[in-house]
Order: sequence, then C-alpha cells, then structure tokens
Amino acid sequence: MASKVKIGKEGKEAKQALKGSFVAIVTPFERRNGKIVDFRTFKTLIELHARTGTAGIVPCGTTGESATLSHEEHEEVVKMTVEYVNHRMLVIAGSGSNSTAEAIRLTKSAELAGADASLQICPYYNKPTQKGLYLHFKAISEESSLPLIIYNIASRTGVNMEPDTFARLAELPTIVGIKEASGNLDQMSRMISLCGDKIALLSGDDSLTLPVMSIGGIGVISVVANIMPEETAEMVAAFDLGDMERAKEIHYKLLPLIKMLFIETNPTPVKTAMSMIGMCSPEVRLPLAPMEEKNKFNLAGILRELKLISDINR
Repeated sequence: MASKVKIGKEGKEAKQALKGSFVAIVTPFERRNGKIVDFRTFKTLIELHARTGTAGIVPCGTTGESATLSHEEHEEVVKMTVEYVNHRMLVIAGSGSNSTAEAIRLTKSAELAGADASLQICPYYNKPTQKGLYLHFKAISEESSLPLIIYNIASRTGVNMEPDTFARLAELPTIVGIKEASGNLDQMSRMISLCGDKIALLSGDDSLTLPVMSIGGIGVISVVANIMPEETAEMVAAFDLGDMERAKEIHYKLLPLIKMLFIETNPTPVKTAMSMIGMCSPEVRLPLAPMEEKNKFNLAGILRELKLISDINR
C-alpha cells in the first residue's frame, strides 16, 4: 500500500487507499505505573498488525485514550506510530478536539510527524450546530494539507453530523471520508447518495461492518482488530472480493467478542482482554476503572471459546 493517501478531484484515489481494516489501536501503559506509555509493547502491537493484513493504524482515538493523554504524550504516540509503521501501512492520526484551535494544532503536529491522514471527531460537550460543525472542519482543512476523515459518534459527543452537512464538507478538497458510528444505516445511505465517490465511508461499529459495506462502505476502523486483526482484515477483504459467505462466517465468529468488548466503556474491556491474552497490561487511566469481576469472567469465557486463552490463562 502506498505511504500517502492520494486525493483526486473526485476522491477516488483516497477511497481506494482507505479500503480495509484499520485498527483503532490501544495506548498501552506500564502495568506498575499507568502514567507512563509503554512504547516497547506499542511497537510489538504494531508489528503484529504489519504481518496480519491490517490496512492502517489509528493512534490517539477513543480506544487509544486520547482524552487522558497529555498533549506531549499525544504527539509522541503519533510520532512513534509513524516511526514504527515505517510506510508499511497507513497512519491515520487521531487529532480532533472540541476546540478548533487545539484540533488545528494537533493536526499540524501529526502532519509534521508524517501521518498519512487525520481522524477528526465531531466536537464533544459544547454541542455545536450543523453550521458550527461545518465551520469547525472547514477551518481545520484550511490549516493543514492532511486528508481528513470525520468521526461521527453522537453517543460520545452529544451531536450528530447530518448528511447534508457532510455533503457540504465533502466538497472541500481534503475531506476524504467519514467514520460513521451513529448506527443509523438510513443516514449513512443518504451520505453515500449525496456524496458518491467523493468520500470513503468507514464503519465505526465492528458489529455493523458488513451492513455498512453492503450500502457502499469500504472498511472499518475497528476495536476488535486489536485482538483479532487477521480475521477482521479477512472479513473485509472477503466482502470486497464477493465472498459473502466467508465474510458472514467471520462476522458471526467475531460477534460475541465484539459485544463483550462494549459491555463496559471502551477501551476497558479490550485492554482487559488483551491482558488476558498476554498482549499488554490492562491499565486504563482514571476516570476509566478496572473491569468488573463478573464481566471479566464472561469475557474470559468468550476468549476461551475462541481459543485465545486456556483455563490456566484465566
């Protein structure tokens, strides 16, 4: 895969480059000191994705606990992601904020670090109008040449980007896609109808990846890919190749785990699962808390069914 997202007049090059399974990667912290990012483990995780078909790494998103990373840590995680990936996959840096000025600064930093694109969450808490959303993303696009993928997740932000607003943004040359986690297929269909090949639609919900692809989506920014990257990539590729039976088979295999990964607030369950498997520590930063014991018990059961752990690992 090319090391840069290519943008054409109709966005077709970007759409082609953004096909596949992109992992919303966790930020591992040292087990005995959750204040320190564990970059040695982080590099190991990236190496796993480099050999298992993941199309790109998305650091500093919700799963990467961007809300509790300092600005210095945020920039360092993006920088080290670019270094560790070394052009083998795309790097889509989470660099959004509910402050337009801060989002611009983080995006410029990601561009300077060598990221291929930026993931821009809709501003949270301050609940802008649709006009405010448009002006926010327009301002970012004018200050950076990085391709921008908008992240629409009203359950986290309190505001939904409407299709007509996104269609206006899709006219801007650096707006190339949307990570849609509204759960509303009608809304996503309307976006595809309005924008066509101008944008890439990526699922923001692992459980809806196949339905989203059936209406014109081209992949997923995935949480479950932290644990099962090869299967997630294969599912997306199988659908793209027309092998719906194989895609459905993998979907139903992953679904119980996907549901369990959201039984508590993400990324607590995925980090707990990764700890059980031996991939990283379960450390999360407050106000996130360790997983409830009853939920850990059920999570371990799913991991055993998938043969990811044995009884002695529990």
